[in-house]
Amino acid sequence: MRTAIAATLAPLPLGAWAEGFTIVTLGARGGIEDGNLSAFLIHPAGDPRGVTCDAGSLVSGLRAAGEAGVFDGIAVPEDSGMTRVGHVLTDVIRGYFISHAHLDHVAGLVIASPDDSAKPIHALPSVLEAIEATYFNWTAWPNFGPSGVEPHLGKYAYVPLVPGEAIAVEGTAMTATAYPLDHGPVESTAFLFEAGGDAVLCLGDTGPDRVEGGAKLRALWQAVAPLAASGALKAVIIESSYPSDRPDDALFGHLTPALIHEEMDVLAGLAGAEALRGLEVIVSHTKYLLTEGPLAQDVMLEELKTGDRLGLTYRIPEQGVAWTVGGD
Repeated sequence: MRTAIAATLAPLPLGAWAEGFTIVTLGARGGIEDGNLSAFLIHPAGDPRGVTCDAGSLVSGLRAAGEAGVFDGIAVPEDSGMTRVGHVLTDVIRGYFISHAHLDHVAGLVIASPDDSAKPIHALPSVLEAIEATYFNWTAWPNFGPSGVEPHLGKYAYVPLVPGEAIAVEGTAMTATAYPLDHGPVESTAFLFEAGGDAVLCLGDTGPDRVEGGAKLRALWQAVAPLAASGALKAVIIESSYPSDRPDDALFGHLTPALIHEEMDVLAGLAGAEALRGLEVIVSHTKYLLTEGPLAQDVMLEELKTGDRLGLTYRIPEQGVAWTVGGD
């Protein structure tokens, strides 16, 4: 369901918020569908100041959300000269949280950077190093960062995150905590956003522990289990790149609906199955297919629903759709 964000240019003071979070889908797909790649705008309900979890698509996603009426409640300063999309990009979005530096998670940020406003990029140190070396290097793109190949344009600040340590997100009413994930040979990240006693968990790309050979997902579920048990965890954004018939040796660091069910069972074992009933599980990064047949997201949503043993609320959103989790 598409819902407008009820917000004005006089948002709630820092430290004040309504209950719950609003989530705007700026990019719903993974892989090859350019213009619709992994990105979610997340902010406390009633306070538009927020951040993105990944930034595979920015302006195209903001345009889709704007055309759907999502930003109708946000007034643009008369003297800014900005469109509403421009205002949301440069002022409402206060920073980026990047799970890993693969192109389908940063392309929107890189492309929008010349006309973006100065703001922080939050990520684990390995991810910041990859962004600096791969994109902001004056070969792939001008260096809009604060370090690396000179000259440093310094539009973006790099904020290295320490796993498991919460930080206050400057300019918003939220805190954020990073947790490392395994995505093949690449370090990925899950971000826990909290405000007003509510929480949203957003995972970047990740493979299952039993295939990746680590225990990062289990450590993540252990960390958030108390929030799930108390009812504070309102939504989990998690990837499913392929339908469940995908063999383990062809996952390439990704999940399927069957593997999501396995992971939700782990969380239920730690937090209690009853505590998870009704929890919103938002599935991202579904791969666009070039072959004939049903849409991958339709197949995966059916698999998610029919295989659900916990009474979870699954959704695979389309670009431009927004909704609120938690609250009344």
